[in-house]
Amino acid sequence: MIERKYPLRAIDKAAQFITRLFPLWVILFSVYALIHPALFQPYRGAVPSLLGLVMLGMGLTLTPVDFRLILTRPRDVFYGVALRYLIMPLAGFVVARVLSLPPELAAGVILVGCCPSGTASNVLTYLAKGDTALSITLSSVNTLLAPVLTPYIFLALAGALIPVRAEDLLADILRIVLLPVSVGLVLRVLFAGTVERLRMIVPLLSVVTIVFIIAIVIALNAAKLFTVAWIALTAVTLHNGAGLAAGFNAARSAGLGASKARALAFTIGVENSGLAAALAMAHLDPLAAVPGALFSVWQNLTGSVLAGYWGNAGFGTKDGE
Repeated sequence: MIERKYPLRAIDKAAQFITRLFPLWVILFSVYALIHPALFQPYRGAVPSLLGLVMLGMGLTLTPVDFRLILTRPRDVFYGVALRYLIMPLAGFVVARVLSLPPELAAGVILVGCCPSGTASNVLTYLAKGDTALSITLSSVNTLLAPVLTPYIFLALAGALIPVRAEDLLADILRIVLLPVSVGLVLRVLFAGTVERLRMIVPLLSVVTIVFIIAIVIALNAAKLFTVAWIALTAVTLHNGAGLAAGFNAARSAGLGASKARALAFTIGVENSGLAAALAMAHLDPLAAVPGALFSVWQNLTGSVLAGYWGNAGFGTKDGE
């Protein structure tokens, strides 16, 4: 029994090590994609399927218990969902206007804001000693609402910038997000024992897949990226910072405790930027996928720093603070 458990522990430690260095892998493979774009460009059509694989992994980590807070703490969930789909789309719109971004980049920034919370928000909330249960519920509910809310909010804010049909976005989000998450959730319920034994592989698979998606986006925009990289990174920096700050302060203003506010900060400021990149590739312009790719790197860097500060400094460790 000990011999059988040891390889699993070794795999688990290796997966954790690789997952923790996610920003490093993104940077390394992005640079490699810039230097050798031809290696990644042929895989453009695989981006939606790759993201669907990530969403399947998310579904495998969920259980019906994760949605229990909808009934037991409806006020917290309502605030989290409402603020999520209010703050980030508007922040993206304002950033795009203030920086006078080209239409393709502006649409990409707004699309990032209209997408649901990223699964990394749960890990960051845990590290920050925030309300992890609330974070899991919010990211799950936001993801399930995305097929309805994301396309129509995006159309309202960016429809004049670049032609797009909300119905097409809705269909792709159903296929890329809702269907794989639902399948994963069902598999988790039906084969709980098997899924639990393989749980350490899911984050590793997600990291590898997202890194590959970002490399594809970078490769497809290699020729243009040097001319837009700084303005795009500025937009991403402002957008992410606005989400984290506004999420925390809006939650506190609504009377939520510090641990809940930390959960909302990450739920709002950390995006499913891979979905934004995939949708941009399919329905907008490859250049519109750049903000999503950059957001994936930046949000993990800023999120890790903020989570470390909150978690180690003991800032607002009690809900009443």
